Formats: sequence, structure tokens, C-alpha cells
Amino acid sequence: MTSITSRPRNCHRLTRTFARLCASLTEEAEAIGWYEQRLAVEADPEALAVMRDAQGEEFKHFSMDLEFLLRRTPSWRAIAEGVLFRAGDIVDHGEQAEAEALGDDGDDGSGGAASSDDGTGSLGIGSLKGAAR
Repeated sequence: MTSITSRPRNCHRLTRTFARLCASLTEEAEAIGWYEQRLAVEADPEALAVMRDAQGEEFKHFSMDLEFLLRRTPSWRAIAEGVLFRAGDIVDHGEQAEAEALGDDGDDGSGGAASSDDGTGSLGIGSLKGAAR
């Protein structure tokens, strides 16, 4: 498994790939939502069948994007494995998985992506955690 945070030599390339796949993941999620809204109001059975099929493609694309990102971000994968496909309280599972993957404070400073220039692995947003809004 290649980790984005473990290969500083290709940092910028890996960061761009990571960002592109994150954008793709977001776009797939939006498309799933759009199809859900369309399906909720469509009355034509043939149109419904076409839209259900198209939404299924978006599910597949979302899942592929997510798996790509999880394979390259071990801390994200560890947290996801602690939350996904488990019965019980989702928030409790999330808190526990985060603590186990990142430590008790839940922030390893890496942001789950490529390292910044300061060598800490931080994207520079960790300091915003808990800041006044």
C-alpha cells in the first residue's frame, strides 16, 4: 500500500491526485443526491428505470473513488473501518475509531493528505480545530 504521507519525493503529484479524487468523490455524491431528488418526483416508469440505472453508476463511481483514497490514506482507512458496516451508534464508532487511528486527541496533524513544506505532514488546517466560528 502506498501512502500519500510516506512519499515526499512526489509530494505535489500525489497531492494533486488526492485532490482530484476528493473532487471526484464529491461530484459523485452530488450526482447521487440529484438522482435521488429526480427519482422522488418522477412518475414515468421507464424514466424511473433509466434514472435508477444511472444512479447505480454513480454509486459505483463513488465507491471506486473512495476505495482509491482509502488505499492511499491509512489513517482515513482505519477510521472508515471503525465506522462502516457496523451496527450500533455511528458517532460512538467514529469517535472510537478516530481515537484509535490518530491518538486520544483525534488529530495527528497530517490531514490525511500529502505533507506540507514544514515536514510535519500537516496541511495547515489542524490549528483550526476548536477555533471560534
